[in-house]
Amino acid sequence: MCIGVPMQVIEAGPHWAWCQGSGDAVQVDTRLVGEQRLGAWLLVFQGAAREVLSEPRARLVLDALAALSAAAAGDPFDHLFPDLVGREPQLPEFLREP
Repeated sequence: MCIGVPMQVIEAGPHWAWCQGSGDAVQVDTRLVGEQRLGAWLLVFQGAAREVLSEPRARLVLDALAALSAAAAGDPFDHLFPDLVGREPQLPEFLREP
């Protein structure tokens, strides 16, 4: 399985960007998303940016990845999904009975 990781641009060129994620800075291929400005958030899959993210969306994805790690370790993760805690799940409209 390939998981996209949000990374922030710290240096940019015409077809690449140095990006910082949760670890070391890495050089990312940006040919699919075009040249990016410093501070932009990119969703990176195996060294290539596939999507430009807003900062709030990047934070949501980072929280989801942190929740996966916490769940795998047997740690609580409800605090990472405050919008879901205490509410009843809803089916998407197309799955609801008419």
